Amino acid sequence: MQYLALLVRWNNTYNLTAIREPAAMINLHLLDSLAVHSHIADKTRLIDVGTGPGLPGIPLAIMNPGKHFTLLDSAGKKTRFLFQVRTELGLDNVIEINQRAEAYEPIAHYDTVLSRAFSSLSDMLDTCQHLITAQGCFMAMKGKLPESELAGVSSRYSVCALCRLDIPDLEGERHLVTITHNQLSSD
Repeated sequence: MQYLALLVRWNNTYNLTAIREPAAMINLHLLDSLAVHSHIADKTRLIDVGTGPGLPGIPLAIMNPGKHFTLLDSAGKKTRFLFQVRTELGLDNVIEINQRAEAYEPIAHYDTVLSRAFSSLSDMLDTCQHLITAQGCFMAMKGKLPESELAGVSSRYSVCALCRLDIPDLEGERHLVTITHNQLSSD
């Protein structure tokens, strides 16, 4: 709830999200972000690409203090907000990076690239392939099941899981698409 209070306060000045009402933020941001909590149980190093105001990274980092989260966004006002959140909430497992995904060169690769409304699946894979270990996975949070995007995934990758996410009191569909490198591909 401290994160939500910071988001509401900063959003009034910096327009971090189109959702303005705190009650709506609970379902549309917090619960939506936490819907993937059980899917990251075996992950340790995650990068939230295009995190915006820290969604889903901040709620997941709060719930998973033993996991490391890098929050990546190209908008300076959003990463300044994330710095404030990390500082005020004492989130030692979070680092914010103000950079475009394709330009960011991590010191160590991640086991999971996570995104929520970042881009199409093929763009995500192309833009973020340099961020992940060979055994890692991409996890894309989507609304309606993106059939056309799934069809456009390169043969270098395999869609290994499609999960419908249930968010209480939220209309519309939510899905999690998990993609790995295709170990059989010669590309």
